Formats: sequence, structure tokens, C-alpha cells
Amino acid sequence: MDEFTAVGSLADPVRRQVYEFVATHDEPVGREQTAAGTGLALHTARFHLERLVDEGLLSTEFRRLSGRTGPGAGRPAKLYCRAAVEVSVSVPPRNYDLVGSVLAGAVASSLDGKPLEEALRHEARRRGREAGSSYDGTGDGLERVRGLMHSEGFEPTLEEDNLTLRNCPFDALAKEQPALVCGVNLDYVGGALEGLGCPGLRARLEPSETHCCVRVGHDDEHEHLSRRTPDRAR
Repeated sequence: MDEFTAVGSLADPVRRQVYEFVATHDEPVGREQTAAGTGLALHTARFHLERLVDEGLLSTEFRRLSGRTGPGAGRPAKLYCRAAVEVSVSVPPRNYDLVGSVLAGAVASSLDGKPLEEALRHEARRRGREAGSSYDGTGDGLERVRGLMHSEGFEPTLEEDNLTLRNCPFDALAKEQPALVCGVNLDYVGGALEGLGCPGLRARLEPSETHCCVRVGHDDEHEHLSRRTPDRAR
């Protein structure tokens, strides 16, 4: 599903009315019921229902509303219900679900006795390794890292032998808790480099007002830099 198309679809007031009518019902509804409930002509209701299906916002099923089966029971009716998806679009990209998942995993580990800071670093790096190892994009070295970071919403830019991440997918949280979130960013990107199989590259903290707090470069440019706590980040 194209999220931008889906959100754009709901900007149409009639289509949004149809979507909201279907979404407010616990059971799937038919075309006639939708037309009656929204005050639309049947052909108009049918058109918007089908568009919402095409855009992934509604799903369908077929059922005989009479409850009868066998010969003479009639054809099953096409019914509509809200699809089991969430649609969220932000510009620039944000991914608070990821950082929330990392934090939840770290808290769960801390409840089992692991120090919270250690658990947080471990969970962020683990998630990064998973993302890197499952990435199927092409390219080598920084170009491959750029492809993964692009898919993760970091808006990466290659600058000579460095990769600048121009966007922080966790921006609002980073402004409130820079040390916490920038540490997660660093460990996540570091884990992604491991998962991608890029031993010659390292992630470093380099907070800026204009880009994410993490940059990626070669070992010889990073070996003198160590993990540090930023005062502010974006």
C-alpha cells in the first residue's frame, strides 16, 4: 500500500465519509447499507468503496446475508470492513515505533536483571543488526549503507568518504532526551553496519542542528572518536 496515496484518498470528503461509515461498524457492511447510511447514491457509494479497497484501506468478504444456503439462497453479497493496517505519513520521515520498540525491549531485559543502559545498547544494536542482515539492496560499502539508511528514513547523503544522515527519524524524542536517543541512534547504526557486513566502516556521534547526530565513515577517520553524550541533537 502506498501510504501517500492512501492519505490523499482520505482527503476526499466523500471518500472519507464512506471510510468512516465502514470503520465505525463492528461487522462488515454492504453497498446498499453504506449508501443508505451516508445518503449517497448507490453507484457513488460503490465507486468509493472499491477505490478504498484498491488503496488498501478496506478489505472485502462475501456472505449470504439471508443466512440460507443451497439452491435458491441467492448470490453472496460483497461486504466491506476496515483493513487491518495503519496509515501514517510524516514529512520528513519519522519512526517512533522503532525507538519505542527498542525501549520496550530494553525495559523487559532490565526487569530480568540486566542494567538498563546495557540493555538499551544491546537492544538497539540487535535491531540494527537485524535491519542490516535483512537488507537486500545492492551496492558496496558506504553506498550499501546509504541504501539501508534511506529505507529507514535517515535521508542519507554521501559526502566524499562520509555518510551524513540528514534526518533523525526520532526527532521530537531526541529534542527531549538527546543523550538517550542519540545513544540509541549510534548503537542502531553501528549494529546495521555489522549486519551489512561493513567491518571497515564505523558510526560516530557528531551532533548538529542540520542533521542526525550520527555519521558514518571509514575506520581511519573514526578511530580517534569515542562515544560521547551530545548536549543537543536533531
